[in-house]
Amino acid sequence: MVKTSTSSTPKPRIIAYYLPQYHPIQENDEWWGKGFTEWVSVANAKPLFKGHEQPKIPGELGFYDLRLEESRIAQAEIAAKYGVEGFCYWHYWLGNGKRLLERPFNEVLESGKPDFPFCLGWANHSWKGVFFGAKNQTLIEQTYGDLKDHQEHFDYLLKAFKDKRYIKLGNKPLLYIYKAQDIPDCKKVLDFWRNLAIKEGFDGIHFIGENVKPADREKYGLDGLAFPRHREIEYGDTDLITNKYLRFIYHKIKKIAPGLKVYNYKDAIKTFLKPGEYQHNEYPCIVPGWDTTPRLGKKAVILKDSTPELFKQHVKEVLNRVSHKPDDSNFIFIKSWNEWAEGNYMEPDWKNGSKYLEVLKEALDEQ
Repeated sequence: MVKTSTSSTPKPRIIAYYLPQYHPIQENDEWWGKGFTEWVSVANAKPLFKGHEQPKIPGELGFYDLRLEESRIAQAEIAAKYGVEGFCYWHYWLGNGKRLLERPFNEVLESGKPDFPFCLGWANHSWKGVFFGAKNQTLIEQTYGDLKDHQEHFDYLLKAFKDKRYIKLGNKPLLYIYKAQDIPDCKKVLDFWRNLAIKEGFDGIHFIGENVKPADREKYGLDGLAFPRHREIEYGDTDLITNKYLRFIYHKIKKIAPGLKVYNYKDAIKTFLKPGEYQHNEYPCIVPGWDTTPRLGKKAVILKDSTPELFKQHVKEVLNRVSHKPDDSNFIFIKSWNEWAEGNYMEPDWKNGSKYLEVLKEALDEQ
């Protein structure tokens, strides 16, 4: 197995969201042109104002192709070196057996490489053209099939659950769900899957829902809740901007790009944690940066002036907030391992090298 960091002191279980996008697929060829991947958008991004750091250029891993096993192995080796327990691969099941971006994970599953822990996150949302400049266009709709489709979906998931690398809580495979509230009869579907998992020798499935109110957790049949609250900045206002110079820039930019939102990372990270204490089944999310310029251009949301030092402060605050939790259920999610087109990634880049990873490990070791 890829070597993970060792310590006599139990560490939180750090899981990084993983986008399996960086390889050509037929659908993207048809929508955006032959050979398109998000590397095209990342490389073509332009700075929108003075001091805006675009484009973001990858470091030692380069503009990799996820069809290559050596790229996937290199990612895992770097993640393990700096204290990441595993990847949460985004899984696109759009109903009636339709999948997208499945090749990298399928090859990880079939090859047994990299020998690095993983779980799946069901990204149950429609694909919108707005992410690539095609406003109001739905490229492919997320649908929900009948019982037969749920059975077929489970059968696919089961292959992953049975892999020795799959991340579990006890004897329950962890399955992350992006929009549980969108699934018709969600509790019924999840209970159906739980019962199937029990028949296969598991103690059930540990379902984690994103941004579901604690009061609604049982209504949707969820076991745990994740709180990646970074998206709240999309609905914020200039009250979030305490830096006077940045506030001045913001108002100047709004005159020429009214859809653009620019905030200071130092201010924004204060909003990334939920109020109050995290319960044993509530999981925080740490965010190294955010800049959707490659996807949205002048309608992007940007966190300006993220630094490794500020990120370390953010990580330590999260660690302090969950230090009371049981070791086996102390999951912390990172948004993200490789969302380059959203400007949130932990992979080395040209400007900072591995500094964000280094301070993550420092914060973990200092706990």
